[in-house]
Amino acid sequence: MRREKDTLGEVDIEDQVYHGAQTQRALDNFRASGRTFPDDFSRAYLLLKKACAVANAECGKLDVRRKDLLLKACERAEKMPEQFKVDVFQAGAGTSFNMNINEVVANIAAEIMGDPKGDYSRIHPNDHVNMSQSSNDTFPTVSHIVVIWKADQLLKVLFDLSGAFRERGRRFSGVVKSGRTHLMDATPVTAGDEFGAYAAALERSADLLKYGRDTLLEVPLGSTATGSGANAPEGFKDKALNRLSELSGLPLKIAGDSFESLQSRFGLSVFSGCLSVLAGELNRIANDLRLLNSGPNTGLAEIRLPPVQPGSSIMPGKVNPVMAECLNMICFRVNGNHAAVSEAARAGQLELNVMAPVMAHSILESLELLINYLPDFQKRCVEGIEVDKERCRDLLILNPSLATLLSNEIGYDRAAELAQESLEKGIPVPELAVKKGLISKEQAGKIFKNI
Repeated sequence: MRREKDTLGEVDIEDQVYHGAQTQRALDNFRASGRTFPDDFSRAYLLLKKACAVANAECGKLDVRRKDLLLKACERAEKMPEQFKVDVFQAGAGTSFNMNINEVVANIAAEIMGDPKGDYSRIHPNDHVNMSQSSNDTFPTVSHIVVIWKADQLLKVLFDLSGAFRERGRRFSGVVKSGRTHLMDATPVTAGDEFGAYAAALERSADLLKYGRDTLLEVPLGSTATGSGANAPEGFKDKALNRLSELSGLPLKIAGDSFESLQSRFGLSVFSGCLSVLAGELNRIANDLRLLNSGPNTGLAEIRLPPVQPGSSIMPGKVNPVMAECLNMICFRVNGNHAAVSEAARAGQLELNVMAPVMAHSILESLELLINYLPDFQKRCVEGIEVDKERCRDLLILNPSLATLLSNEIGYDRAAELAQESLEKGIPVPELAVKKGLISKEQAGKIFKNI
């Protein structure tokens, strides 16, 4: 063990770890979930620390020797993600995580210089690692970067998934079937129309997600504690942001209003809303697939989802649409996370919204769930879907809404009577219309040529 000191007093810390007193207090205080931020989060934070060290040196605030030492310490820290274990539910504004980063970098720097851990006389967590920064501007900046990285992964996944639905749509383009509105029989569509529409919905959702992703390119770095940029030298903001853009591979932009950038978590809120819209579309599609697959003998049974595992512990031979069910549950979770983000976005007070940690955690969890699961859903469900052409035709021919196709010939009222009589007698609309002399057999052949 070693003993470190902060402004509240002394703290005992296991000697093998690199964090300091403030991190140890956070580990003791915040044990709510046992969940930590993904490794990308500490990696992005360390990139930010590098960028700030360079900017401080270029502004003449940090000597070159310390700058080089900080860069070397950050590079070592990138290979030590196990050192960043503060719970995602922690002190507001992400101060605990920021100090975790600061203390680890400072202690690695001490080790490089041959000093013992906890000796901050030459590199101090606050004075040097955190120079010209605050948790208030750095934590949201890092949150934006990591969410963008993950968003780009999800966009690739969505492109592949929409392509799989589009391919099914082309394959099923010749299968005419009953349309349904209000869950009641409606005019015909093709199975290809339905699956093409699923692809289009995912493509539109991806476009919206990209809009939300681009909103996050504006970051509050350099706003420091309250938006005033206090303690940061002139020119720091531009220099730090340019270097961080280079390191992160993102065209980051300075916030248009530095005070608003701390008061509001607008970007994260917008992006979470885009995720929620996507979850709504995925949930709807999963519900449709389950309904169209229902059966095999007493449901719609127009499509067959690939069987991937037995479905019941009591009913032998039963197979359930488990891949779609799992997607439903993931979508529920994404929407639940959005509810948390929305509440957190409303919780800003005066100069700062301190709820960024729960917002970042909620969004990153949603992204992780979708990135991990959608490829399996595509491979084990969508790509193996088949349509039952005979079943589609059998249901379609008895659809009373086929009378709609006669409205131009016999008028709405007569078509309505024909639909009702078809339903009561169980005679297909085309056959009944010819039988009653409303249209000729030749006319029926033209009107119902695709049926």
